[in-house]
Amino acid sequence: MDLARVLRDLGLGDESEKNNGGSACSVIRVLSEIQQRFVAEDSAKRSLLRSAAELLGSGEVRWLFPEFGPDLRAAYAELVSSFTEHAALPVCDTDSGALPSSSYEQIPAKAEAAGAALLALTEQLRGAVRSSDSAVSGSARSLIRTLGPSLCLFSITHLQDLPWTNEASRKRALELLNSTIAATSSGSVVELLCGKDEGDQRGMLGPVLDILQPELTKENWKRNEAMKHVFSWVLVQVGRPCLADYLEQVFPPSLLISDDYRTENKVLGVHCLHHIVRNVPAADLRQFNRAEVLYHALFNHLYTSEAPLIQVVLPCLIDLVPVLEKPLVHTLPALPQKPSRFDGVLRLILTHMEMEHKLVLRRIYASNLLLLIDKMGIGIARHLKRLERVVVGYLEVSDGPEEKARLMILEVLERTIQTAWPRMECRTGVLAKSLLRFLVDISSEPLAPELRDQLLTRASRCLLLLDHCSHGRLRVRLYSEYVLGGWVPALLFAG
Repeated sequence: MDLARVLRDLGLGDESEKNNGGSACSVIRVLSEIQQRFVAEDSAKRSLLRSAAELLGSGEVRWLFPEFGPDLRAAYAELVSSFTEHAALPVCDTDSGALPSSSYEQIPAKAEAAGAALLALTEQLRGAVRSSDSAVSGSARSLIRTLGPSLCLFSITHLQDLPWTNEASRKRALELLNSTIAATSSGSVVELLCGKDEGDQRGMLGPVLDILQPELTKENWKRNEAMKHVFSWVLVQVGRPCLADYLEQVFPPSLLISDDYRTENKVLGVHCLHHIVRNVPAADLRQFNRAEVLYHALFNHLYTSEAPLIQVVLPCLIDLVPVLEKPLVHTLPALPQKPSRFDGVLRLILTHMEMEHKLVLRRIYASNLLLLIDKMGIGIARHLKRLERVVVGYLEVSDGPEEKARLMILEVLERTIQTAWPRMECRTGVLAKSLLRFLVDISSEPLAPELRDQLLTRASRCLLLLDHCSHGRLRVRLYSEYVLGGWVPALLFAG
């Protein structure tokens, strides 16, 4: 369908005569007319979106993007705003911040229709920025800078697999996002948000966060279920060094979401906070006591028994503590290291591990204990007595066909022996007895051959390390007491 016919269908046939004249007044009037009708006529929205898509897709760039000015910018901004609001999620007034899926039944179709019109616009902008006509290309560049943040947020809202999207709407949103990236001459989402180093091209992260900010306050963030997901998606795209410049805008909403009573919101908030901890310099995190506030917030989450939350809190906390603590240094014997936050975290984890009976939590604790030991170094020597009880207890309990907890606890033991070897000789008796009992147990358990070999290898390696710590005395004791029984692995006595 050509432009003249579209204009006649809209009742603006006289404007088609100006198509080749490049009149700014012409396109501004057409856009304003479409926007006013779109707002006023609910029953005609779908047909107006189709007409707008055809108009924006078939119009010549000289007519669509004449000399840039306040009127042209306002006309396009109002039109894009009306289209994006058409597919906006219904307001949620419940304390949970979630609506039933039935509330979103009409959103995917609306998003797909609005996305088609916006995609037609961005494709035209994409071609116009490369136009040989300097006036057209300059106008297009100014427009994409103005409209880009709104186009990004619309795309991201309908891009993820959530109750208000379907396959068609997600595909349309992805096409729109890719078109927006191309129209800004960016190579990726990261470049779109952060800009390019060469040419000092600024990204859109600042304007995007400015739009999101009012929606992420304590009073408003639950009124639109999409906002937290959009914020999280945008945040994790941005890394060093760009994210540090926007710390004041991303830290409070992340902390707010993590402090909710719903587990899924806590998990999402901690996920955002962990990304901030890993991508913002330690000095910036310590400024204004941010890191200390975050530490106490995360530490309080450790008292929960919800596995999804513990799974994200522990890695975040382990990465945060080095921000608050000075690096461990070797001191004279008269100047022992003072207990640190690492010790507090480890004490609480070991307490939970001793009492925990849920297999999923046992696996989570065991896997993160290894990370904590790597961070603590020789400081783990202060906790060997309790750690020994945990290791012995975990080796006694099978955790299913994959034996993840016991595999990890064997790796924890190996790393502990390697790190705190001067303090391990007095513990070789208890640990060796537990490891030998473990070897007997797994020899009779119905395990896959590969898994059994892996468990045998790790347990044997731990026994060899314990023997080194005892200067060979453990090997002599085992040989004299157990080898005649035929069940101590021959690996222990290899030269």
